[in-house]
Amino acid sequence: MIFDAHCDVLMKLWQDRSLSFYDGASLHVTLSGMAEAGVKVQCFAIYIPETVPEEARFTVALEMVDIFFARIIDAFPSVKFVRTRRDIDALKKEEVGAMLTLEGCDAIGVNLVKLKTLLRLGVASVGLTWNFPNAVADGAWEKRGAGLTAFGRQVVALLNEAKRWVDVSHLSEKAFWDVIEMARFPIASHSNVHRLCPHPRNLTDEQIKALIEKDGMIGINFVPYFLTAKKSEAMIADVLRHLDHICALGGENNVGFGSDFDGITETVAGLGTVREYARLVNELYKHYSAEQVSRFLFGNFYAHLPE
Repeated sequence: MIFDAHCDVLMKLWQDRSLSFYDGASLHVTLSGMAEAGVKVQCFAIYIPETVPEEARFTVALEMVDIFFARIIDAFPSVKFVRTRRDIDALKKEEVGAMLTLEGCDAIGVNLVKLKTLLRLGVASVGLTWNFPNAVADGAWEKRGAGLTAFGRQVVALLNEAKRWVDVSHLSEKAFWDVIEMARFPIASHSNVHRLCPHPRNLTDEQIKALIEKDGMIGINFVPYFLTAKKSEAMIADVLRHLDHICALGGENNVGFGSDFDGITETVAGLGTVREYARLVNELYKHYSAEQVSRFLFGNFYAHLPE
């Protein structure tokens, strides 16, 4: 079984209403592909493209929620909406769980009611930024590098109270440390190792250790330029290098996968869609025990759900 902590298929379905979630040829994540790969839980991110005007972003977020329920949950009886461990436990053998997440708080502006509304609609995890600054925090590409704002601290406090994940992927380093200081349930849904590939989106060893000490989670993603700084094509072996490094830092129980499928244009050789997860699984079994592989693929993210 696989628990994938991040994909952007909702954005693709919002951009092109003609696409089929079942088997859309241009999608990395499809229902048929998930079934073939053995994906048991897939997180679906609400990501608002930067081109959407500020005043329209919350409306677009709601449109993506509607797409999630109308075109994924309601359209396919085998797909069930899940948010908690109890929901996942209730899945039948042939059923898969779909989890709703928010990538970046741009959609809520400075309005906590908007965030509360998304939480009531079932959002299980909230990423605070997407690379750039917003009312909550600075992102990884903002040169200023500021941390959480006063409003951002209110957001994290609300997520603590609601028992939802606070996702640090995309945050500036200062904002990361502010979150680590106050979040009860921090994760990095789709971030890799800075020491192996020095990209601003990747985590330093100190950040990885801090997440481990907080008993948070790190989802290794499949973005080629987050996996290797070399000009050659990224390989599945590069994914394993990042996994090995996090384990070496003590994170064997705190690491999984957050593919970032459908949020990327380039892919890892041999790992171009969810359907090809089997190739990664086969490589994992060559290096780790069956029990370890089970935890990396599913058990670790499942165990770290707040409820």
